[in-house]
Amino acid sequence: MRKRKGSADHDSSFTSNVTLLDGNSDLKQCHKKTDAASDPGGSGTGMGRRYRRGGLIWRLRRILIWVLGIYIAIPVIIKVCPSIQAKLVFLNFVRVPYFIDLKRPEDQGLNHTRNFYLQPEEGINIGVWHTVPSVMWREAQAKDAEWYDKSFQSSHPVILYLHGNAGTRHVFIFLFLQVLSSLGYHVVTFDYRGMLGGSPSEKGMTSDALFLYQWIKQRIGQKPLYIWGHSLGTGVATNLVRRLCDRGTPPDALILESPFTNIREEAKSHPFSMVYRYLPGFDWFFLDSITANDIRFASDENVNHISCPVLILHAEDDTVVPFQLGKKLYDLAAQSKSLNGHKVQFIPFPSSLGYRHKFIYKSPQLPNILRCVRFTNCCCSYFFPLLSADKTAWLHSSFYSVG
Repeated sequence: MRKRKGSADHDSSFTSNVTLLDGNSDLKQCHKKTDAASDPGGSGTGMGRRYRRGGLIWRLRRILIWVLGIYIAIPVIIKVCPSIQAKLVFLNFVRVPYFIDLKRPEDQGLNHTRNFYLQPEEGINIGVWHTVPSVMWREAQAKDAEWYDKSFQSSHPVILYLHGNAGTRHVFIFLFLQVLSSLGYHVVTFDYRGMLGGSPSEKGMTSDALFLYQWIKQRIGQKPLYIWGHSLGTGVATNLVRRLCDRGTPPDALILESPFTNIREEAKSHPFSMVYRYLPGFDWFFLDSITANDIRFASDENVNHISCPVLILHAEDDTVVPFQLGKKLYDLAAQSKSLNGHKVQFIPFPSSLGYRHKFIYKSPQLPNILRCVRFTNCCCSYFFPLLSADKTAWLHSSFYSVG
């Protein structure tokens, strides 16, 4: 009996010890969980962070590979399909503004403007606007085509305006309304073939300009006719004037607003080319693709064949056609033998005025500048008080005579 009791006590003691050990084990596990929860730098959390960091790096790497692939693919695609580069030069797929009915210039406040269409070649129609001088505004109300044709017989001079790319004959209505028409000019402008659908070309644009020039000349006789080109239109303008001078029938003056030397230099200087400008083979990929489309707009060559007064206007803060290209074109024109004896004028507009690429028409001194072009007996050098933003700056503009 004693033995059994001792055995029972021993078993009981053993059981209690086991239970105590189990309790200690549970307690240790509890402590481990608590320690794990209270340790933010635990191994599990560290692994999660490393996993998330690795996933982010992988995603960034994939994005970088895609960007690099696109960067490399664009020049290859343009080289293989040079017609894409032609689209980028003319931007005829961009119509700004889009929701404009070009058949109704009166909807845009041009109540003294006629819209009509001409056919320079069979199957080719170009839209044309003819804006009469503002002094004829009242008389022009609700007049027909015959009246507008007869209005050319007035004593007022005429400007043939050649707009740039990505535009229509509507783009510069402010220029018509605020400056040229108010100064007593007839203004004729048109949309080049292919600009509103199709495929424009340098040859086609120049042919259209020549056709319209001859059409105007037939109606005005010996009255002054000036050619004004803006941006890409300056390339068309110098092409046209070179042809006219080669025929011995130069215009009365050529006005170039924001011009460039040639399309290759302009393309290389354009902001869109900045990401590729220093890429090895840039000329081969991009510039040679332009030449492959027979696009040159070589104004720097044309000035050696022009024999009429030339006026160049350029804003120093022009980001589309850099100011130095306009100045370079002037330097070439000033040395041209064909321009010997003709006035070659360059007028810069300081950056403080904010005229950039297409707001030179806002200059309050533009009427004075145009009057000096119109009257050949004006002074050759004087000050134009072109006010800057702080109303204190004066711009010295010299009218340089060659020869």
